[in-house]
Amino acid sequence: MQISGNTIFLPGATSGIGEALAVALHDAGNTVVIAGRRQERLDDIAARHPGIETARLDVADPASIDAVATDVLARFPALNVLITMAGVAGSEDLTSADFVDTAERIITTNVLGTIRLVGAFTEHLATVPDATVVTVSSGLAFTPMPVTPTYSATKSFVHAFTDSLRIQLRDSGVRVRELVPPAVQTDIFDGQADAEWAMPLADFVTEVMDLLAGDDDEIVVRNARALRNSEVDGTRGELMEQLAHLIG
Repeated sequence: MQISGNTIFLPGATSGIGEALAVALHDAGNTVVIAGRRQERLDDIAARHPGIETARLDVADPASIDAVATDVLARFPALNVLITMAGVAGSEDLTSADFVDTAERIITTNVLGTIRLVGAFTEHLATVPDATVVTVSSGLAFTPMPVTPTYSATKSFVHAFTDSLRIQLRDSGVRVRELVPPAVQTDIFDGQADAEWAMPLADFVTEVMDLLAGDDDEIVVRNARALRNSEVDGTRGELMEQLAHLIG
């Protein structure tokens, strides 16, 4: 993937790794369109980084996805990269039925949101040169965190869906890649932004930019490799026990 000269749509870029990656891609010489639910965050990012374009999007709402896809493609017909960054997380206590509402919210965004975004853009991407879809899973797709069972499972879905998408699109000219992040110092969970066990955000972005310039379909960030390979290495159970105590 060329690291500059693209037109990139990046939903889920109003905070955390999405925002940081959007800024880095913009600074590298790409046209970047970010999207998210919070208009005030979109306006703030655009003000701090002139040239970044915005669109208000609720990934949990199929009508919003359709409307934003129509708008973005009308404004940026050269769009050739989709990065499905949008996602939500949450801890769950499976011993109580109360977890179901949290699980449904996570599935709606992480699973259906990814499916609907891909569905909204793949036909267009097949008509432009150097087209790429980048999905975003997690190291937890391969070694789940016991206190975030649905979040981990949705990331397993993203991995499996991406593998099938890659094969189905291989004759269309659309490249399909999967970004596999580790825990990064963001506010996705309480306390993670300052946690020593999480990767510093600046280090994460630097490594991802280098990896995007490479040729791997599965872009595994260094700190996620142990989780990615745990089943083969025989360390999955041990790592799951360690993960069980990271967040409340």
